[in-house]
Amino acid sequence: MAQIHVIHENNVWVEPLRAQFKAIGAPFAEWFLDEGTLDLTEPPPEGVFYNRMSASSHTRDHRYAAEYTGAVLAWLERHGRTLVNNGRALQLEISKVAQYEALAKFGIPTPATLAVVGKPHLRAAAEKLGFPVILKHNRGGKGLGVRLFHSPAALDEYLASHEYEPSVDGITLVQRYIKTPAPFITRVEFVAAKFLYAVRVDTSEGFQLCPANACQVGDTACPAAAPAEKFKVIDGFTHPLIPKWQAFLAANGIGIAGIEFAEDAEGRAWTYDVNTNTNYNPDAEAKAQISGMGAIARYLNALLAKE
Repeated sequence: MAQIHVIHENNVWVEPLRAQFKAIGAPFAEWFLDEGTLDLTEPPPEGVFYNRMSASSHTRDHRYAAEYTGAVLAWLERHGRTLVNNGRALQLEISKVAQYEALAKFGIPTPATLAVVGKPHLRAAAEKLGFPVILKHNRGGKGLGVRLFHSPAALDEYLASHEYEPSVDGITLVQRYIKTPAPFITRVEFVAAKFLYAVRVDTSEGFQLCPANACQVGDTACPAAAPAEKFKVIDGFTHPLIPKWQAFLAANGIGIAGIEFAEDAEGRAWTYDVNTNTNYNPDAEAKAQISGMGAIARYLNALLAKE
């Protein structure tokens, strides 16, 4: 029997989706892709495949989960299976450089960024941009490696310390810091490559912005504890970039994603992250009476009905 197949490597993050599938009676199975064997001589099962592989999978001891998923997605695509967040989406999930270049094709502004390979080159890259600058991992997720430096001395101290974290893919981004008038960013959620809702995220306690409850209890998934009202759904949100974001998602095989942007003092919006393994904050959704996972479950079930 054809069913919905959810590709992932984090059981906790899938719990809300499981509940929504059960609520609507949608048949589903899970493919936990941390390691295993892929038989290329056999066809995949029938159904709809939803890729939730995360750029931060290596932080949960699943070092090659993303690479394994890339192989599985190539296999599924070769056999013409219905795939939500395909191989191209995975490429953008695990490379912010790829994200920014793809966003640029749709006229979506991103912060000035230099991609650096080799720790000795970071200081010169930062000086070229001018301080303050942000360092972040190219293959990130959950704010990996994101640090703000206001001076060359602060950067030098960090680079010489044991706290320095290299990106798992060897590429560190040096990025112009977007100073916002208030300490928050906006995360815009999309399902079926269409706008669902936007949430205001409090950044006063740092850059780790995973909205799931599992990321708010100080565990290894996301160590920042969430203050009250950290995530708040914005009523009646509109933005001139929504059509461009939707076109970008549709052109890159991304059906489900959260896109984050920051606005500077002049009101210019800078898109800095596309998360194709999006999670939702249940408290914020309950107050707004909306469900991102519910929308995903209905979308995937509708695709299955067309099979």
